[in-house]
Order: sequence, then structure tokens, then C-alpha cells
Amino acid sequence: MTALLEVAGLESGYGDALVLRGVSLRAERDEIVSLIGPNGAGKSTLLKTIYGLVPARAGSIHLLGREITRLRADRLTHAGVNFVPQVDNVFPTLSVSENLKVSVLPVPRSERADALARVEALFPIVRERARQQAGTLSGGQRKLVALARAVVTQPVLLLLDEPSAGLAPNAVAEVFEKLREIVSLGIGIVMVEQNARRALALSHRGYVLDMGRNAFEGTGGELLGDPNVVALYLGSGAGRTGPPPA
Repeated sequence: MTALLEVAGLESGYGDALVLRGVSLRAERDEIVSLIGPNGAGKSTLLKTIYGLVPARAGSIHLLGREITRLRADRLTHAGVNFVPQVDNVFPTLSVSENLKVSVLPVPRSERADALARVEALFPIVRERARQQAGTLSGGQRKLVALARAVVTQPVLLLLDEPSAGLAPNAVAEVFEKLREIVSLGIGIVMVEQNARRALALSHRGYVLDMGRNAFEGTGGELLGDPNVVALYLGSGAGRTGPPPA
């Protein structure tokens, strides 16, 4: 069966610095896949390379069997991929409604009304806070609007960078529950998450990156139960908020 996302031997970096050194991963449409590992391991760089924001130097990226390795981000949005960065993920001076109207533009005109209606049903905050400036929302509310902006483009794959970063525990629970709802619609999710234990508990599959390479992979449960993963990556410091990852 053709995978939703297939990354093989990917290399990329910034300037003379090589960050990813032959990373591979696979994701399906009904899966949440988590990327965990220490800061500087290349997790966020992997998402940005998949989304065309950092050029690949070697390896390949396939979406439903189609090679997308060197497509620009705007072309990838039209192909069904969207990326939600950790910060700068809404237009702060626009209202929530205006954020959605801008985000739906890549969708064919005849489908936009239905796309907006589906997102309003999935994210009630879009309707409840329609006239509020996005920049005045709480952290959790802003993250939900950012997810809504991505989902309204009708993606098959979402790439999420630190969806729980900076959120209060109740907001984290709400965002993670929303991720379950999104994947139930047949949208695959690949996410970077510093809250490693919670991410793996939510995920169907997980990958541990270290120094730009695959270190461990398995189901979320397998990684949570692997003594090597626990000792190296899920110790007392795992999940603490720290500097943004590479």
C-alpha cells in the first residue's frame, strides 16, 4: 500500500551546516506520528524540509507515491500538505474570520464555502471569536485558530511544530484532543513535540532523532516502553520547555 508520506535518506541543512543526515520516516492518513529527541536533533528542520522551506540536499520525499522533494511550499499547499509553525502561525492584526478567509484562498472557489463550514463545525472557536483580532486570543485559542487555518485548506497531511509549546495544561489537553479529531477525518499528522511522553501516548508511531539521524522508531507504546528510549530521551528532563529545537 502506498504511504501517505514516505521520506527516505533525507539530507538538508543551513549554509555549510548539514543538519539532517539520512533521515527516513513513514506516515499514513490515519496516523499521528511524533518526532522526539534532544534540542538540535533536526526535528523542526525535518518538517521545514518536507514543506519546502529548507532545500533537500539528498534523499526523497513522496506524498501518496508522488515525489514532492523539491516543490515550493505554495505548491505543496495545493498538493495537500500544510505546516503549522510554533510561532507566527496566525495573522495577529486580522480577525479570526479574516484569518480563515485568507487561508481558504488556495481552495477552488466553488469549494470554499463548504470548507469554511466544515472548519467552523470542527473548531467552534472560529465562530465564537469570529470578529476578535487573532493577536488578542489566549495561547490555546490562537493554537486552535492556527490549526483551523491549516485544516481549511483541505490537506491530507499536517506538519505541526510544537503544538503544545507555551500552553497551560488545560489548553494542551484541548489541542491534543483536537488532533485526535483531525486524524479521524483521514488527515495524517506528523508533529515535533518536546512533551515527549504525552506525544508518544497520543501517537500511532514515533521516531527519535539524534544528531540528524534516526535513533529509534516504533509505535508510541513501544517507544514509551523501550528502556533505552526512556533512559536517553524520556528522563526527568524530557518534556521541559527549553530553547526552540533546530
